[in-house]
Amino acid sequence: MEAGSFADVPQDLRKEIEQLETLFTVDTTKLKQITDHFVKELEKGLSVEGGSIPMNPTWVMSFPSGYETGTYLALDMGGTNLRVCQITLTEQKSEFDIIQSKYRMPEELKTGEADELWEYIADCLMQFLHNHHGDISKMEKLPLGFTFSYPATQNYVDEGVLQRWTKGFDIAGVEGHNVVPMFEAALARRGVPIKLSALINDTTGTLIASAYTDNKMKIGCIFGTGCNAAYMEDCGSIPKLAHLNLPPETPMAINCEWGAFDNEHKVLPRTPYDVIIDKDSPRPGQQAFEKMIAGLYLGEVFRLVMVDLHDNRETHIFPGQDVSKLRKAYTLDSSFLSAIEEDPFENLSETFDLFQSKLGIQPSGPELELIRRTAELIGTRAARLSACGVSAISIKKGYKTCHVGADGSVFNKYPHFKARGAQALREILDWPEKQDPGEDDPIEILAAEDGSGVGAALIAALTLERVKAGNMHGILHPENFR
Repeated sequence: MEAGSFADVPQDLRKEIEQLETLFTVDTTKLKQITDHFVKELEKGLSVEGGSIPMNPTWVMSFPSGYETGTYLALDMGGTNLRVCQITLTEQKSEFDIIQSKYRMPEELKTGEADELWEYIADCLMQFLHNHHGDISKMEKLPLGFTFSYPATQNYVDEGVLQRWTKGFDIAGVEGHNVVPMFEAALARRGVPIKLSALINDTTGTLIASAYTDNKMKIGCIFGTGCNAAYMEDCGSIPKLAHLNLPPETPMAINCEWGAFDNEHKVLPRTPYDVIIDKDSPRPGQQAFEKMIAGLYLGEVFRLVMVDLHDNRETHIFPGQDVSKLRKAYTLDSSFLSAIEEDPFENLSETFDLFQSKLGIQPSGPELELIRRTAELIGTRAARLSACGVSAISIKKGYKTCHVGADGSVFNKYPHFKARGAQALREILDWPEKQDPGEDDPIEILAAEDGSGVGAALIAALTLERVKAGNMHGILHPENFR
């Protein structure tokens, strides 16, 4: 226990805690087994037959030099917010200026009509340009990097065929289609002076933006509402692109879409709560890995545990109290768990206040201990499982030392996520214990640069550089790269 006194917890609650520990603890042996399977699945995704992990080529075919210049727009369509940035890459190496605005993504848009979504986005872009440029009627078109953080197939850097919606979106008529013409049609209807130069995934952006300021950067990750990773692969190691006859040593950023890892449920240690989350989700049987570690689901796992302990177990926590608010699906998010884990008080008074204000429940002292331990177990499991993906890419690529750029609300804000993930990496990769506490780990996961903003701008810049150099086919039209 990291807070309170375990000795004060009654026998029946202590038994429940022990059962939860058994359910949610992922030991070193299991981490290694998951990682071994992960390596095989990464290989399979690059092969002709493919697998659960899509391993999507992005047609981003170089790291930035740090000397890119120009002004670019970046649009980030995430699960919660829409963010518009104007980024100026300056003459100074690896330096940039940024102005940005955030717009809330209305919940009804996530399950509405496709046209409503694209027109809302076009309106936000228009509002941004009006605010920062005044009269836009005579403006030259600004190049845009569009961060579209959903699994998409790309044959060119400026297209993306949506494979499936994630992050709570479920809009008919978009899956299986290129989203770019829909987006551009909405811009044209509004007369917005923007030219889409590159459609990117936020993980690819994270990789490129982090490499812009750190040449040890080899992997980009997102641990937020969803989870994913990107890294540079050699074209010669991508059998599904062999028919294009690309030079084998040419780099290609791969958007793994590893949230889909183990959709077959072969190795991930799912609990009955994970099974319920999958069954009740818009896409049962998909995104198995993501549903165990992403911010969208952590609070829901916790809520399901609490409801189960109230309804079905011999303890019947919160007796005689109204738990109707607790019964509402997705009423708790990962920030709720963060607050529980951050509660500094011996008597967990902040957790008590949180339960009372959010759920109308007044937990007893022992129940607070149970609540705290449950949050720790769910948060720790997420961090330890996340290390399996990082380890798998490192093993596949033979990286003994490198930096990994990570972004997302869970990585940046969830207490102890970094430290728990680092400890799991140590166990999986069999690193010796540190002689000096200040010593860096061989593979270190660091807070990333702004991938969905700066990364999108950089990829737009890299794309336009290739066009200007007369080598646009290398990045835009792969079938001509022969």
